Formats: sequence, C-alpha cells, structure tokens
Amino acid sequence: MVQSHYPSTCALSTATYSEDGNLIYTGSLGRAVRGVKMFSYSTSGASLLLMPQILLNTAPAVQGFALHAAFCVVISFFTFLTPVLLHLITKGYVIRLYHNPDRDTYTAITCSVFLTEKKTVFHQSQVRIPAVSRMFTTFYIDNKGLLVNPDLFTQPHDYNHLMGYDKPFSFSTDDMDKPDKC
Repeated sequence: MVQSHYPSTCALSTATYSEDGNLIYTGSLGRAVRGVKMFSYSTSGASLLLMPQILLNTAPAVQGFALHAAFCVVISFFTFLTPVLLHLITKGYVIRLYHNPDRDTYTAITCSVFLTEKKTVFHQSQVRIPAVSRMFTTFYIDNKGLLVNPDLFTQPHDYNHLMGYDKPFSFSTDDMDKPDKC
C-alpha cells in the first residue's frame, strides 16, 4: 500500500483566490473584446498614418470641395467614431469577478479605454438591478452599468447573492415604500 504525502481533499472547488478574493466569474468574451478593441485601434492608427497620403493623391482627382469634404467625413467617421462606439458598448463587460466573503465586497475587472484592466470594488448593497432590462447591462453600481452572464458563474448561489436574490422579501404593500435596511 502506497501512502500519499499530500492531504486529501473532500470537495473540489473551481474558485481560485487572489488578493481581491475568490474568483467566482470569468467572462467568455474577454479575449474577444480585447482583440476587437485592439484591431479597431490599430486600423484607426493605420488610417491616421495613411490619411495625409490618401488626401494628397486624391485631391487632384476629386472635383469640388463638397465631394472632398464628404470623403474626409466618411474616413474620419470610421477612424474616430468606431473605437469610441466600440468602447461605449463594451466598457461594462465584466472579464472577471472576485468575491471577498469576509467583507462581502466584489471586485469587477473590466477593460479600460487603453486596454488595461480596470478594477471596480463594490459592496453587495450597492448593486442596483434596473427596472427595465437593458441590452448591455445586468446591474448598476452607482451609475456604472456592468454586464455579466449568469450561466458563467462557478456556483449559482454566487450570482444570487450578488444580485440580492437571497435576501428575504415580503409581499406586503406597506414594505414597498420603506427603504432597505443594510
């Protein structure tokens, strides 16, 4: 009989621990969001580098100021507005979510404008669920909308606790106007 020198484990846990707490959520589109933003920024940079050369070469061929201005507007739209719109859509996508059970705080990791990881630390009592569901928002922290996929949480009770679904509730109409006691 061979004995192991490693302690046996009774339960298998997929959550990993860091200084932010236990990893309870990993977004499946994190790499795709970062890759699309990187591609958009690189094509905008290439467009900025090539724009003077294109304008110099097409200026004699284009007859009229209006047509030349329209051409510049179309090129500028794709150069500047596409990365801005892309960031506005994806800024709330949560790449990773950590939970610190000792303090009952969460740390949401999102992608910033400069493709770095941005941390948002919040308490469970700060989570506000929108009355009308939004396309790119699952919940709000103050006025910042965050997007998570409930199916990607390692444990369903982590999502329920985050959203406050594990709190007791009442069907009494008297309790509807009273603020939550936290």
